[in-house]
Amino acid sequence: MSLGSYAGATDTGHKRRRNEDSYVVAPPLFAVADGMGGAQAGEVASKLAAGALEGVDPGSLSGPDRVTSLIQEANRRVYERASADPTMSGMGTTMTVALLEGAEVTIGHVGDSRAYLVRDGELKQLTDDHSLVNELLKSGKLSPEEAETHPQRSVITRALGTDPDVDVDAFTIETHAGDLFLLCSDGLTSMVDDEEILELLEHNRDDLKGAAKSLLAAANRGGGEDNITVITFAIAAEGGDTATMPVVGREDDTLHGIPAVTADTLSIPAETVENVLELEPDSPEAQAAVRRGPSSPTARARLVLTMLALLAAAAVLLVWGLVR
Repeated sequence: MSLGSYAGATDTGHKRRRNEDSYVVAPPLFAVADGMGGAQAGEVASKLAAGALEGVDPGSLSGPDRVTSLIQEANRRVYERASADPTMSGMGTTMTVALLEGAEVTIGHVGDSRAYLVRDGELKQLTDDHSLVNELLKSGKLSPEEAETHPQRSVITRALGTDPDVDVDAFTIETHAGDLFLLCSDGLTSMVDDEEILELLEHNRDDLKGAAKSLLAAANRGGGEDNITVITFAIAAEGGDTATMPVVGREDDTLHGIPAVTADTLSIPAETVENVLELEPDSPEAQAAVRRGPSSPTARARLVLTMLALLAAAAVLLVWGLVR
């Protein structure tokens, strides 16, 4: 199995002034963090946690050990900043991470941001919310209907940054071709039910950028009471359509807000990208590609103008020769 297409998007929603969510799209690593705290502390916490996933040497670790180590490092950075800066005291963040390694996806999780799997037309929640309402639900003190409207449904029981160490739920999923994974903050799941999430993902399965945007729109239609962040990525069969090009330009496929464009944005078929990259420089195919010359409208226009200029010059020389 290999990584197929992917997309990420975030929105402030209708009720919040700032976006305290952060997310990471750095294949094969994906993550969502939903910050909490007064002033700008929640925003700082989520960005610190997301930044901890960059440039950390995992050594020989893989699977749950690697993901747990990354989240522990994120926890350390948030906790140290909160301890050193009184204005950030009490800040924290959720974090849900997905790491694709071979035919497996490892999920690491703290808080109530979620990971889902769409397989064979069904949506399955992979993570267990670390929240007060979920604890009451599991103990039988709340019904599912009561949990949906409980006034403390946003209270979480586990977060990064509140203690020197944090318990991380980490587990591995064996992937199938066609699997679709979703990571999201509770700004989506508190506004959109599972049935609609599945419908939107299945309807936009061939356009994950469209899927991400449609999920944000659905959450805002439902009230947009919180920041909304979603990441979707698909599993392709080995040798499938996996080409993506990290070029500058698009605001919703980002790494901490840094725009990126994939091959589909440029209207370049992924198989074309792969085939061109695989050509040997001196092969007949490569030489044929060179002989075909420029294919863009701008390049063709330049070629036509050049030919016309040469023809004009030849005509001038011919006339000059006759006159002589």
